[in-house]
Amino acid sequence: MKLLLTSSGISNPSIEDALVDLLGKPIADSSALVVPTAIYPFPDGPGGAWRAISGQTESPFSGLGWESLGVLELTALPSIKEESWVPKLRETDALLVWGGHVMYLCYWMRQSGLAELLPSLSNTVYVGVSAGSIVMTPHNPDVEFNLQWIPTGSDLAREGDRGLGLVDFAVTVHVDREGFNTSADVEKWASGIPVPTYALDDQTAVVVTGGSVEVVSEGNWRLFTPSPVASGTD
Repeated sequence: MKLLLTSSGISNPSIEDALVDLLGKPIADSSALVVPTAIYPFPDGPGGAWRAISGQTESPFSGLGWESLGVLELTALPSIKEESWVPKLRETDALLVWGGHVMYLCYWMRQSGLAELLPSLSNTVYVGVSAGSIVMTPHNPDVEFNLQWIPTGSDLAREGDRGLGLVDFAVTVHVDREGFNTSADVEKWASGIPVPTYALDDQTAVVVTGGSVEVVSEGNWRLFTPSPVASGTD
């Protein structure tokens, strides 16, 4: 699977060019499915989901001019037959995974069966925004924030600080944006985990193709490497 892990969507021409390169054809000739699921735990979840689906987001995402666009709602998938959605997913060019609550998204990716399918989607471009990017990594930097928005005793808490671990690095998003983590906050968090951490501002994305990892940016980003203690070495 080809990954475009963004902080804030297709926020500049460089990230858009990277998306087109991954697709191998113009966006106008490509199909996409939008996954709005992660936004529901928050008070404006219904409005946020509508904006993600309709293209009314701050940075372009579903509103890029796709040839066709559909919605893949993860919470619905366990109650329907796989033949009702898996073939459509496999033939779609891009999977657009909106941001929100990392724990909630990770839980429903597992429950729906999508997490198990993702590694087999070799021709699909996975486009993550915020939580949609973090969930692909092994570690969730937003645990404390996430816990504020789930019911006490919820099964969601079992996800803890885990992501799906489909890449071998961590990402943090919206870095140095007002109300979000600073570079210093990220550096402190990154020092406690055993994998490299990409700290991304809203003009930056990470592109993963095969074993290659590349940063595309018109803004600022940093890479923090594991400390000896975090990585378990002397």
